Amino acid sequence: MEMQLPPHEGDELSVVDMHTGGEPLRIIHSGYPEIKGDSVLSKRRYVREHLDHLRRVLMFEPRGHYDMYGALVVDSELPEADLGVLFMHNEGYSTMCGHAVIALGRFAVDYKLVKEPQSPETQVNIHCPCGLVKAFVEYSEGKTGGVRFLSVPAFTFATDVTVSVEKFGDVTVDISYGGAFYAFVDAKRFGLDVTTSRTRDLVDAATAVTNAVKSQVKLHHPTSDDLAFLYGTILTDGKDDYSSDPTANMCVFAEAQVDRSPTGSGVTARVALQYHRGLIQLNQTRTFQSGATGSQFTGRAVEETKCGDFKAVVVEVSGRAFYTGVSRFVQEPEDKLTHGFLLK
Repeated sequence: MEMQLPPHEGDELSVVDMHTGGEPLRIIHSGYPEIKGDSVLSKRRYVREHLDHLRRVLMFEPRGHYDMYGALVVDSELPEADLGVLFMHNEGYSTMCGHAVIALGRFAVDYKLVKEPQSPETQVNIHCPCGLVKAFVEYSEGKTGGVRFLSVPAFTFATDVTVSVEKFGDVTVDISYGGAFYAFVDAKRFGLDVTTSRTRDLVDAATAVTNAVKSQVKLHHPTSDDLAFLYGTILTDGKDDYSSDPTANMCVFAEAQVDRSPTGSGVTARVALQYHRGLIQLNQTRTFQSGATGSQFTGRAVEETKCGDFKAVVVEVSGRAFYTGVSRFVQEPEDKLTHGFLLK
């Protein structure tokens, strides 16, 4: 029996669902109204100000959940870009998302956004709000596989910053940028372990740090004020010295949202921080493990560069993404919960 859409009002929203290291990605490829703006950043502002109800429809229950993550495919103003993308989550819109880039690399090749795939790798240029990110998708005999990407310039903003954290007192953090700004702190400072402690306890500690840094540290980015905000806090196992063994972390971002993956932009920022401290050299590969799921990415600094006055590096991050399904979402006008809700 052919499945028919039920009676509904307005356009259907068509999505492809994927996950990267356990972190969901809902790719929205049709159903949005026209998104105005002459740049990806201006389109990000437009959807935030005019179309945010659709973010709630797709990210929140009953169609999504508290930790759902989304990517809206848009046109880019850059001629070299294969696609532009806007990232969304439970709080709003991010500027960079590595797990999404890994998934979007496969999606772009499989859904013919790249016209002539090449073996053994196909390059996909993805224009994120933070800038152009180059992804390289394994491709053989018509099938896609693992993905690696080269980050925008990543840099350490500040080290050994002391902030006053509610319930925990003074806490020393590092702040680094990998397409988004993160605060980094060893989970042991709170008596926690990123792989064995209760997720609720890790979330509470990380959220308290995020709130403290937001209120006590003024961030700035050399190229755009739109990028100058703290996205979240990453708790680590403290194993920053170079080793062939995996190092674990857990990222809590947006409104206390937990990343199930090792966090692509977080790995980027953490590699930049380790390079800044002299703990890792160019082209030394480290394995980063999610404290939530045990999934792994690899990361390495491949090139020195600059971002304004900051010494920066380009970081290569590698991982795998997988498809979980496709959906066509509708809204019924009589449904009082159609615009979405969250349980906190």
